[in-house]
Amino acid sequence: MGLLRTDRLLLRHWDESDVAAFFDLYSRDEVTRWLGAHPRRPLATMADAQQRLGRWREHERGLSAPLGLWAIVPCAAGAPPGPPAGTLLLLPLSDDSGPTGLVEVGWHLHPQHQGQGLATEAAGAILALAGEAGLDQVLAITDVDNGASQRVAARLGMTDEGVTERWFGLTARQYRKVLSPP
Repeated sequence: MGLLRTDRLLLRHWDESDVAAFFDLYSRDEVTRWLGAHPRRPLATMADAQQRLGRWREHERGLSAPLGLWAIVPCAAGAPPGPPAGTLLLLPLSDDSGPTGLVEVGWHLHPQHQGQGLATEAAGAILALAGEAGLDQVLAITDVDNGASQRVAARLGMTDEGVTERWFGLTARQYRKVLSPP
């Protein structure tokens, strides 16, 4: 099922048939070095990819769109969509005290697709949809050294709120965007 289309992208659920693209993305140190708690490790095997993708799909079952872990699929005009090039996430945030009522937006792109504005395009589209769905604000949590993701957050009009240690047991840079109601 597709969530939405932009000029160059389709955002849709990751599917079991996407496991090769999922592995190709998350087996790369240049992608995983920015993601999650330490130690950060790329996927080592296709079996690992199948397990993680299965966990993602299970986690998504409890979420209502536009919340989710969406595959970013490039699609040229008139051409069928290809394999996913990355992930756009819109997920509820929890901290050490539990659910916070806040939502995180994030993006992970294959190195071949970085630097082309795809993360900004995908995130901008999901933020518009999130505003229409009634979300009033979203956060982006970036590794303090991930300048590329910080530039995407800035292009999205997100406000840099500085460094925090609130999320995921990490020292991270937090951005916030207040969404306009429909």
